[in-house]
Amino acid sequence: MTASEKNTNFIKTQTQLLGFTYCGIAKAQLLNEDAKRLESWLNKGFNGNMQYMENYFDVRIDPSKLVPNAKSVITLLLNYFPTEQQNEASPKISKYAYGKDYHDVIRKKLKTLLYLIKEEIGEVQGRGFVDSAPVLERSWAQKSGLGWIGKNGNLINKQSGSYFFIATLIVDLPLQYDDVIAKDYCGTCTKCIDSCPTEAILPNKVIDGSKCISYYTIELKDALLPSGMQGKFDNWMFGCDVCQDVCPWNRFSSATKEINFKPIPQILNFTTTDWEELTEESFKAIFKNSAIKRTKFIGIKRNLNFLKQ
Repeated sequence: MTASEKNTNFIKTQTQLLGFTYCGIAKAQLLNEDAKRLESWLNKGFNGNMQYMENYFDVRIDPSKLVPNAKSVITLLLNYFPTEQQNEASPKISKYAYGKDYHDVIRKKLKTLLYLIKEEIGEVQGRGFVDSAPVLERSWAQKSGLGWIGKNGNLINKQSGSYFFIATLIVDLPLQYDDVIAKDYCGTCTKCIDSCPTEAILPNKVIDGSKCISYYTIELKDALLPSGMQGKFDNWMFGCDVCQDVCPWNRFSSATKEINFKPIPQILNFTTTDWEELTEESFKAIFKNSAIKRTKFIGIKRNLNFLKQ
């Protein structure tokens, strides 16, 4: 067994022990084709008010600008499909936010993984990322053999669907690389396109982020939401899962084993009245470890009022 094979086996074993659902590895290289797609997407204004998407363009397509002499990009998937579903009377919240903030949960796992790699292999330079740096994680996931990019823009895994968080660890260590999944298994299905309440999913796997309900309810910080969108949110107060809920591949989704993603009881059971009566003090206490805090109390109230109009 070569050193790269031995190191690869060690890393994949450790990712399983840390609770990651899948691990794939790709050779660190320039993402030239992705660069063209990203540039076209930005030029069309599909990022809306998310100006940060325009920053560090060269870094997004070149892993060596994040980790000097980068050799490998390790992609990790962590299933978040919930063990329980919301009460039908509750304003809808995206499933990824049911439990503890995934940034905190995954960041800790990545830090531990890098420590274990250094302890076993020696001095390895690396950096872990989970929505925290300009990394095209879905592209790397596809190049790592973990799935294909669906028409809804999500990475879809043939065995388990798309309810995954994607994390990336870039290292200056040569490893064994997984085969790319070249085939697109979406076929002629257009359920995600047909079901999107705001028509944000365009042909050729292009998403108009400026029309997405998740953009409006989380990313957009304006005091008021566009009046032209009234009646189109389908009771989504934080994020949106429509394009995933209708995807046939998600019939293979199974409940997460990650204890930190156990749903917060209020998310499952709060009615519209409960949300309306929620004070800022209670909001901060209940959701202090939740991704919902991203939109802040004022954002939740704005979204809730918009659903009522």
